[in-house]
Amino acid sequence: MAATMQELFLDELRDLYDAEKQLTKALPEMADAASTEELRSAFEDHLEQTRGHVQRLEQIFEELGEKSSGKKCAAMAGLIKEGNEVVDESDESVVRDAGLIAAAQKVEHYEMSGYGSARTHAQLLGNKRAATLLKETLDEEKAADAKLNEIAMGFINEEAVSAAGSGKARR
Repeated sequence: MAATMQELFLDELRDLYDAEKQLTKALPEMADAASTEELRSAFEDHLEQTRGHVQRLEQIFEELGEKSSGKKCAAMAGLIKEGNEVVDESDESVVRDAGLIAAAQKVEHYEMSGYGSARTHAQLLGNKRAATLLKETLDEEKAADAKLNEIAMGFINEEAVSAAGSGKARR
């Protein structure tokens, strides 16, 4: 358990780092499971961003003179497991896509919470550089969530309701 704010901050960074590393493995699988090109493309684009998030966190660790390892993000493991269940328990369709979007938005909201807290703690500790890098990632996570919402509300959710039970997918 963290005894100081600096230790808490490092713990948060390690949690985020492991979460992002897990996502770099999960996002290609989510992209493969998507039935629509729009969703597949959104997952592929976010994979590239996620790699950048990992690099930013590595930069923060380097600047702090700390190691990035040592923390397993159990929450991300659980969220990814839930996403895998969506894939395993549904056929390739817009219904699956709606489920994938819901699972991905849970991930985004977890990340937004984590990056928001870490950024605030960096600010409180006077680490302006880390705060700036964390805010940059936070903004990208918010944009990814908005993009998923746009895809869901644009056509996926309506088509999933219309296709109820038919298994039809828009390509």
